[in-house]
Amino acid sequence: MKAIDVHLHVGARGQTVEAEAETAQLYRRNDVLGLPIAWDEETRTGAPPISNDFVAQVVRAYNDVFPTGWACVDPWKGKAALREVERAVRELGLIGVKFQAAAQQFFANDRRFYPLWDLCQSLGCPVLFHTGTTAYGAGAPGGGGIKLKYTRPIPYLDDVAADFPRLTIIAAHPSWPWQEEMLAVALHKSNVYLEISGWSPKYFPDSLKREIRGRLQDRVMFGSDHPFIPLERWLRDFEQEGYPQEVVEKVLYKNALRILRLSLQEGKEA
Repeated sequence: MKAIDVHLHVGARGQTVEAEAETAQLYRRNDVLGLPIAWDEETRTGAPPISNDFVAQVVRAYNDVFPTGWACVDPWKGKAALREVERAVRELGLIGVKFQAAAQQFFANDRRFYPLWDLCQSLGCPVLFHTGTTAYGAGAPGGGGIKLKYTRPIPYLDDVAADFPRLTIIAAHPSWPWQEEMLAVALHKSNVYLEISGWSPKYFPDSLKREIRGRLQDRVMFGSDHPFIPLERWLRDFEQEGYPQEVVEKVLYKNALRILRLSLQEGKEA
């Protein structure tokens, strides 16, 4: 196993398991495990979700490269959202829940959503929060309706981390333009981790590169955001940055094994 990609997307070709065979083969060819992500922004857009059931089906069909995946729940669905989190984790066996605050248009520290964080903390499942900006919506008129304010780490994510200290929080993407805030939160709160998908590593801010080499080398995980950032491009650009080998191994797979409690046997079988 070369790496564990904790952030990739499926369903772009339609929600059929067969349509993901090419993506599975890409990960197989590169000796990489991947954790595919569901998607639900139905309240904002009316678009049907890329369902948790579909992601679970993809995991079952291609378990040699996709050992598990992330659920996604629209937090505006209230009690139905709570039921779906529990079903996705307990029944479908997905590892945790992804929230995209910009696409779903909510502030994570809004008390209306605290029952979600309390439930995830009780279930012991990690939550993955989109932070900053990535290619999603970039360049479109009005950014496709995406409002970046929802993705700022302080106060929104920082408040949740403080109020739910047993909740494993993973901040997706390099958090630009609030990179320094995200680094501060991760250094301040031991239940917060970073996942560096959505950008080519050559564009990481110098402060992030320094912390990957230094204080946060045990707290950072590889994610590509494939297909928005193609898997092979991300890995190639990361290799060219010249990180020490022990740091490369931590970022690419060792940290994910520990933080997400993926078994070593899963990694060996891949």
